[in-house]
Amino acid sequence: MNVLIVEDEELAVKKLEKTLATVDESARVAGVADSIAATVDWLESNPAPDLILMDIELADGQSFEIFNRTKITSPVIFITSYDEYALKAFKVNSIDYLLKPVQKEDLANALDKYRKMGNLYRKEAPVTPALAMDELVKELQKKLQPKEYRKRFLVKHGQKLISIDVEEIAYFFSDGRLNFFKTTDNRKFIVDYTMDELEEMLDPDRYFRISRSFFVSVESVEQIHDYFGNRLMLQVKPPVDKEAVVSREKVSDFKKWMGK
Repeated sequence: MNVLIVEDEELAVKKLEKTLATVDESARVAGVADSIAATVDWLESNPAPDLILMDIELADGQSFEIFNRTKITSPVIFITSYDEYALKAFKVNSIDYLLKPVQKEDLANALDKYRKMGNLYRKEAPVTPALAMDELVKELQKKLQPKEYRKRFLVKHGQKLISIDVEEIAYFFSDGRLNFFKTTDNRKFIVDYTMDELEEMLDPDRYFRISRSFFVSVESVEQIHDYFGNRLMLQVKPPVDKEAVVSREKVSDFKKWMGK
């Protein structure tokens, strides 16, 4: 199996070569490229490798640009420092990625997945992998693009409209008819968006949807208590008009979020 390594850190290349040799004796590093330009030159000057191990962040930009400059028919396993949650959809789409620093077991599993996917990348059907890779790269690019989250909300206050910065909002909740938020100084406002719409607007590092009708900010959570039904009860500040309960299916992710 001929492998092309696309990585701009020399130590990372050496470690990858060593790990690759350990997990697959048949693997041969056919080449190493440390930039977008160098990768394009290598691919256009050599036979297509059986597999490409490609770092996403290179010195001259993101490696996705390589796909814009030349046709790639080889399967690619991406290497990245990005958080795994940002890549969840990409992995579901039947291609793998490795988080830095690359671990022996992770690389072995990725190679095993590559072998199982072999029929997708048969040389007698070169169009299929190119099309599949194009769609997968677009999906990953979309996931990794910096997203702009809501910075403020315009709300009614008596006979006027006022703008409230997101940093001032402790939590959002619904009473079943209307949706509200409370500020850290305990002011309550109606917000003209559904809970699903708010989920797209709010920075997930700052707010977590603990149930269908409640978002909490990190700063609003004062205490966390076990609650029946394998749920969690939160004590939030300022005091809330309804119970702030983390639904059972959200408990695991909520704990990870609080522990970041």
